[in-house]
Amino acid sequence: MKVGVLGAGQLARMMALAGVPLGLEFIFLDPSADACANRLGEHLLGDYNDPELLAQLAERADVVTYEFENVPAPVAEFLATHTEVHPEPNALAVAQDRLVEKRFFDDIGIPTAQYAAIDSLATLKRVMNIIGYPAILKSRTQGYDGKGQSVLRSADDLAAAWELLQGVPAIVEGFVAFDREVSIIAVRSVSGEIAFYPLAENVHRGGILRVSTARVNDAMQQAAENYVTRLLKALDYVGVLALELFDVGGELIANEFAPRVHNSGHWTIEGAETSQFENHLRAITGLPLGATGLVGQSAMVNFIGGLPETKDLLALPHTHCHLYDKAPRKGRKVAHATVRAESSEQLAELLQPLIALADEVDDS
Repeated sequence: MKVGVLGAGQLARMMALAGVPLGLEFIFLDPSADACANRLGEHLLGDYNDPELLAQLAERADVVTYEFENVPAPVAEFLATHTEVHPEPNALAVAQDRLVEKRFFDDIGIPTAQYAAIDSLATLKRVMNIIGYPAILKSRTQGYDGKGQSVLRSADDLAAAWELLQGVPAIVEGFVAFDREVSIIAVRSVSGEIAFYPLAENVHRGGILRVSTARVNDAMQQAAENYVTRLLKALDYVGVLALELFDVGGELIANEFAPRVHNSGHWTIEGAETSQFENHLRAITGLPLGATGLVGQSAMVNFIGGLPETKDLLALPHTHCHLYDKAPRKGRKVAHATVRAESSEQLAELLQPLIALADEVDDS
């Protein structure tokens, strides 16, 4: 079976690494000549909207998926009229627009922070009398890893924040005084079977995920599963989905969802019986889902902007290195490493030198 993938970055790369042992072949559509997945399959080099390349992809792929949510939704909709596409294009359309996404959460009963649509500086000034400070102004589309966002701490910040967005449609969200950031990754098959991974506790800096730790028997696991189940069913979703949440005094508030494999699930490669990447492929190709239970205790550390020496990483006990074959660049995710341990105490101890190495090369 041939899997078409819109995008050929590190998520597509890890998807292909999981799929080749299953006998799957891959064809990637990506506008970058040096896309890091292109050595693991055929690379259709060109724009996502290129009609000739889309026609090739639709004709040759048995199923099409995507590795990130900024692929134009009309592209997925076009492909879905010619071949199977998972996750479904409507999930992509909802996730691409923060305002649409928040309203979707409202419709299915998942709580969010207070929010409002912003179309002008005057609207922003008026709304802030209701939302209050601090708050976050975000572009409605094209935002990831902290891009297109400004923190509003007082009325003095409004004009500069709005100017930074250059007039694009925006959303303002009330600040959530969270105890921790968590995410749940779930997978749904074509037959409607759902499997959940253990909740991950996440640490961000500068809007970029730095550390993600799988939690055994977390008190919020069941609540997170309930919310993500609503989301999967409402979207008639097939594949892996990640729901990012704030834990506020034992109550979960949704931040956003990603209709794809997710950075906070990279620990599953070594830390779960079946990785998120393999389970995504199983789901979209109609194969049985794999077990999602933990194998020991596990965590993941991102390398942002720069890389330590591989020998230094591999010298750390119980550490697994995943290089993305991407040139170092400020703010760019270039690799991650996972750690697996026998206990949470051992995991915390093993994480310390790994985090230190990441901080030494951090160029974000």
